[in-house]
Amino acid sequence: MLRKATVAIILFSLVGCSSPEGTTTEKPSLAAVGNPLAHQYLGRDFKHVLNKVAQIESNKSHDYSTFAPQAKMVTSRSPSMARKFEPLYNQVENWANHSGDPSTLAKYGIQAAQMGGANGEGNVMFTGYYSPVIELRHKPTNVFRYPIYAMPTCKGRCPSREQIYDGALAGQGLVLGYSKSMLDVFMMEVQGSGFVHFEDNNQLQYFGYAGKNGHRYVSIGRVLIDRGEVPKAKMSLQAIQNWVAHHSEAEVRELLEQNPSFVFFSPRKTLDVKGSAGIPLLANAAVAADRKYIPMGSVLLAEVPQLDAKGNWTGKHVLRLLLALDTGGAVKGNHLDLYHGMGKQAGTDAGHYKHFGRVWRLGLKGSATQDPWLMPK
Repeated sequence: MLRKATVAIILFSLVGCSSPEGTTTEKPSLAAVGNPLAHQYLGRDFKHVLNKVAQIESNKSHDYSTFAPQAKMVTSRSPSMARKFEPLYNQVENWANHSGDPSTLAKYGIQAAQMGGANGEGNVMFTGYYSPVIELRHKPTNVFRYPIYAMPTCKGRCPSREQIYDGALAGQGLVLGYSKSMLDVFMMEVQGSGFVHFEDNNQLQYFGYAGKNGHRYVSIGRVLIDRGEVPKAKMSLQAIQNWVAHHSEAEVRELLEQNPSFVFFSPRKTLDVKGSAGIPLLANAAVAADRKYIPMGSVLLAEVPQLDAKGNWTGKHVLRLLLALDTGGAVKGNHLDLYHGMGKQAGTDAGHYKHFGRVWRLGLKGSATQDPWLMPK
């Protein structure tokens, strides 16, 4: 699954960015980088995306249960990644099983580099993504009438979204199925992949990313904000869904056409959800990261913000061990995109996820992962 965007980017781009050299220049205000409630306010003045730290102090409760299964996915599926990362994985698992206290990492030969955060105080933006499940039919009906397309062979530039909605791909044998929701198809495009359930034969299938039409991506969340349809502070995936529910098909189509980018799919033989590293992803174990700073396969120790059912920060963080196994066009610098899993609840959780936590990239002395504060080669 080569992801092209996150749920957060469906909505709007509000994340502060670092300079190309990896140093923060002018610190953005807290409001500029999102809801300030989950900021740690450490008062540190980090100069880089990755900053060497001698010891990690954290009083957060921990849950490392997803690390070993996800690490095993990597070592069993990718010999090249196993050669580089398996010594680190083994030692991190050893530490997690016998200590789990971040202050003891050095005793296990594990080094740490803290991510500086968009404001230089260690506050790393967490957003979320998921694998949608949408209902399809093999043949169109009065209800199931919105097609999902395979990748066309285009002479020159592929048609825009508006042109495709107007029928530019009709009659080419590219339709993979029909949905009853124009927005559901759009959301799966933004995620870059998803599960489909064919109601007519009860078949569950995974549709992977096959390509896109080459037109620029425009956030419909930003469009709604700019038009005054949804207040910026209230924007979420659910806000978009509510807007769609209260507007006509023509109005919904006009909104979606503001994003000329269009994604195509291909059916896969397995139900594995794979990241751009080619490894199946597990919920709350894998993140998309900027490979300029965080190579695929890297281990991250993170204070992950915890949300309630309505997407509000609970005031708590939980220490988790995460693996960077995916990328995204909007995931740059001090920003991680946490994979939430499959289905409606995962979509709800991911749609609300835009909060902050502290993050450390881990490395192992005497291995290919040592000195994690250095820029990857």
